[in-house]
Amino acid sequence: MTEKILKTKKVVAGEKGHYFEAVGRRKTAIARVRLFDRKGGVLVNDKDYQKYFPIARLQYVVQSPLEKTKLTGKVEVVAKVLGGGMSSQAEAVRHGLSRALVIFDASSKAILKSSGYLKRDPRMVERKKYGLKKARRAPQWAKR
Repeated sequence: MTEKILKTKKVVAGEKGHYFEAVGRRKTAIARVRLFDRKGGVLVNDKDYQKYFPIARLQYVVQSPLEKTKLTGKVEVVAKVLGGGMSSQAEAVRHGLSRALVIFDASSKAILKSSGYLKRDPRMVERKKYGLKKARRAPQWAKR
């Protein structure tokens, strides 16, 4: 019987200090999130998350795991994200941040799991089929 190996459980002592690392995914976006045990903000691709995600809804998506666990301002988050669009990147950061928070503090798992932040959203874009305009949209049909 094969055991599932969790690649997200990473605790590293790097040159910038001790951090917890996890990977988050959504559609084609992949986020590598590092959680430092020191006061700081949230950086996404070397920018403040409020500048990287200018829409308030996306900012809320990114910071919601910190608000649920009451760690806003108590930890520093550094995320590198690539692929996908703005919305899927924000949700990938949320997924990775939630996974890193569980490694950081195991008691927060119940809160994050009940909010649905630990589940990888499996929805993807359906491929286009031949003979159709889009995935399911058929060409317009005229009787006469």
